[in-house]
Amino acid sequence: MLSRTADHLFWMSRYMERAENTARMLNVSYETSMLPQSAAAAQAGWEGILSISELLPSYRALHGEITPEGVTQFMVRDEDNPSSIVSCLRAARENARAVRGTLTTEVWETQNQTWLEVNRMLKTREFERDPGQFFEWVKFRSHLSRGVTVGTMLMDEALHFMRLGTFLERSDNTARLVDVKFHAMKGDYFGAPVPEMAAPESAQEFDFYHWSAILRSVSGFEVYRKVYSDVIKPERVAELLILRPDMPRSLHASMNEVMSNLSMVTSDSASQTLRHAGRLRAELAFGCIDEILATGLHAYLTQFLERVNVLGARISREFLMPQPLG
Repeated sequence: MLSRTADHLFWMSRYMERAENTARMLNVSYETSMLPQSAAAAQAGWEGILSISELLPSYRALHGEITPEGVTQFMVRDEDNPSSIVSCLRAARENARAVRGTLTTEVWETQNQTWLEVNRMLKTREFERDPGQFFEWVKFRSHLSRGVTVGTMLMDEALHFMRLGTFLERSDNTARLVDVKFHAMKGDYFGAPVPEMAAPESAQEFDFYHWSAILRSVSGFEVYRKVYSDVIKPERVAELLILRPDMPRSLHASMNEVMSNLSMVTSDSASQTLRHAGRLRAELAFGCIDEILATGLHAYLTQFLERVNVLGARISREFLMPQPLG
């Protein structure tokens, strides 16, 4: 496959996944904002969205004070913000248009219709009338895009590059989400406090809503209940979102998919890119949450993000814009 074609397919899927992830985070913050909470907690929630996307400096330069309206407009409508929902859907559609001949009619029409519809919804201010419904619509369109892709595309390199983009983006987003949410509450998180240092009831109630919001942002609330059948505990939230291979949006599950699709597009078993992905996946497969927490969750996730970024750069150099790897 031509590297330019692979590049468009890879980024089409990354941008669609990024739009969904942004919608998930905004939807949870929007719903949480309607619960009783302090002004500081509400502010931290909206600030966290910007921190996850590394957009806090850009937002402050444009808007100054962090407000719910300012953050939602910046992350939904702002065409100059490359991580806004409208920017991601536009980029996904443009990448799809560039390789129209490689896609099935159903995949192209799904991408194109999503772009046309989001413009109509923003012009008629449907987003402002019901933000929650708008965020659910973005999630649905992303689900539809993935389903149509898997259901209609030939199972060849084109599909593998699209899946590769989806799951590389998902692993990056989940790691950022877990890092920011845990770091905001605990500094660097090393595990639960000893019983005599347990939080008062009011703090425990707030913690429940905080951890529930994290789980809901990755559609993991019901999954957590089914897997653990227990009250929500930070250590188990971390384990579910990092190490569980059966949790669809976990780091482990995402890296399993990255490794699987990467192995299908490379003919070199000694590929350094494949080895890099394999080591990352192996550490998740044989990792233990107690060991991760003992060294500090923030430190672990920071290193993971650095390695995922290196992996993305290696994939680009080896497959999308070929040149000798350093």
